[in-house]
Amino acid sequence: AAELQRLERDLHDGAQARLITLSMKLGMAQMLLVGQPEVARLLRSANDETRAAIAELRDLARGIAPPVLTDRGLAAAVEALASRSVAPVAVQADLDRRLAPVVEGAAYFVVCEALANAAKHAPGAPVEVTLSLRDDVLRLRIRDEGPGGADPSGSGLSGLRHRVEALDGALTITSAPGGTTIVAELPCP
Repeated sequence: AAELQRLERDLHDGAQARLITLSMKLGMAQMLLVGQPEVARLLRSANDETRAAIAELRDLARGIAPPVLTDRGLAAAVEALASRSVAPVAVQADLDRRLAPVVEGAAYFVVCEALANAAKHAPGAPVEVTLSLRDDVLRLRIRDEGPGGADPSGSGLSGLRHRVEALDGALTITSAPGGTTIVAELPCP
């Protein structure tokens, strides 16, 4: 977890800052080339690519350790995800303490992927996210009211299973007409 946070800082403070500087210099060079439309077009294209690289880098850095997760914990991070969702998402969190960063990170990405799947395959369907901690086990339950039909062997859900099982946890997926439910249980002694 510490290494991921270091990597996120390095991406933000290093590569991203350099790309922003490059983008600004390309913009200034472009303004100087009023009489050379071909060169100005190439610089404009390079600047567009630089801005796209900055956006991808920001997304990558956010995907490593979202600041709200690091600063305020899992419940706040899931609330932030819910507030950005296109579907109505209700969040219930019963967590009496912060968890190990690796557990919080895995749980966050399970919720992230589940909400992305719900938005893709059940657009507009209500979603419920429940987080609870009992007997040193974090239990996540994400349920959408979509059409069902989720394929547990699909790449996104398989990735979630691997992430959860890497922490000695378990992931179950139930999908039928009327909705899909994903339950992840992560030990957190």
